[in-house]
Amino acid sequence: MSNSSSITEFLLLAFADTRQLQLLHFWLFLGIYLAALLGNGLIITAVACDHRLHTPMYFFLLNLSLLDLGSISTTVPKSMANSLWDTRVISYWGCAAQVFFFLFLFAAEYCVLTIMAYDRYVAICKPLHYGTLLGSRACVHMAAAAWSSGFLNAVMHTANTFSLPLCQGNVVDQFFCEIPQILKLSCSCSYLREVGLLVLSACLAFGCFVFILFSYVQIFRAVLRIPSDQGRHKAFSTCLPHLAVVSLFISTATFAYLKPPSISSPSLDLVVAVLYSVVPPAVNPLLYSMRNQELKYALWKIMSGVFQKQ
Repeated sequence: MSNSSSITEFLLLAFADTRQLQLLHFWLFLGIYLAALLGNGLIITAVACDHRLHTPMYFFLLNLSLLDLGSISTTVPKSMANSLWDTRVISYWGCAAQVFFFLFLFAAEYCVLTIMAYDRYVAICKPLHYGTLLGSRACVHMAAAAWSSGFLNAVMHTANTFSLPLCQGNVVDQFFCEIPQILKLSCSCSYLREVGLLVLSACLAFGCFVFILFSYVQIFRAVLRIPSDQGRHKAFSTCLPHLAVVSLFISTATFAYLKPPSISSPSLDLVVAVLYSVVPPAVNPLLYSMRNQELKYALWKIMSGVFQKQ
């Protein structure tokens, strides 16, 4: 038996046993990672450089892209390196850092998604009060609150998880350090304290989700009363991608952290982890830009300017 004081490293889940499949995993994750870097980087550049996108909606989208870049950079590069060098090792403090930064960015992203729902609610249901309720100072305060909430959430869970005695080995059945998998290594009932914190966090997240649903019920009711097809199309084009992102984000993360142990399996856990930690940062830029004419025009201007200089 080992305990947490003697553990200096963890062994992460290997995607494959054969060298060929390991390299396939490396190239697949590299493609996804580069797509996430490119997509989110373009959105950040477009919002920062185009003065017409200096509005609350795009300010929060910029924050979302920054968080997406951070979260996927916390998990995917280490997994890629392990596959490339045929290893599974991550240091104890490297694992703790991965848990901290992932929870920090993950929780902050969910807060930003909640704020974005509020932004769309005010813009569509209370347009005359939009400038008052979502002024520049209010937007900065809300964004700061989102990042601060993520930081406090990460400190609480990371400190509690890594204070637990571990005596069930050092094998983490996931491609990154994930709290539910680390709790399986605990050798005492003290892990229930962290489970309680996870349930509390889930309840707070559920409250945010109820707020998001309420906002969208009001939004859709207001949109259906818009007389012009063009107005309805514009409203739906900004709301539906956000709703799709939130639904995928919440359903997979909730299942990953609160599913019963009886239905847990390495393959299922792996698929769910990829769906909530890898897929959203890669597809968010596509979802938000696909039907957004303003963002597509700003991106086209940037690309045109780059090619003209060349």
